[in-house]
Amino acid sequence: MGKLTVRALRAVLVVVLAGTVFVQALMLWALISGNDPEDGSLPLTPLRVITILGIGTAQVAMACVWRLVTMVRRGTVFSHAAFRYVDAIIGAIVAAALVWFAVTALNAPGQRDDPGVTLIMGGVGLAILGVALIVLVLRTLLAQAVARDVEAAEMQAELDEVI
Repeated sequence: MGKLTVRALRAVLVVVLAGTVFVQALMLWALISGNDPEDGSLPLTPLRVITILGIGTAQVAMACVWRLVTMVRRGTVFSHAAFRYVDAIIGAIVAAALVWFAVTALNAPGQRDDPGVTLIMGGVGLAILGVALIVLVLRTLLAQAVARDVEAAEMQAELDEVI
């Protein structure tokens, strides 16, 4: 990865992280202060808690991407240390899907006249789980690359001994 790409990605991560922290702070303030009374259409308190948790899953994934980008720049991404961050990203995506399913469950009673909305929301949750599966496949590719890198290092060591 080039320096410009890394800087651009890090700039995006910083802006998004700052924005998510700001939204979480606003949600937390709304929960603590109680200034926004519920009108009865949706249970706002559980939705706020779920939103705070959902944003937290995105923040975990962003922090792990930051670490992986750092490993790429240092040339150490093809190591066993990278698996910790990839596994955390997969966990964050699965947690985000579970949070989305909780939102779907909270919204479902209000959609009795139009159950299609609940079905669409369930489909979005499945799509989020699909992203976790894609990252799992990428983790498998990383495992193969690490194995090849170890194998190449062993062959280089053997070749050095011969020479």
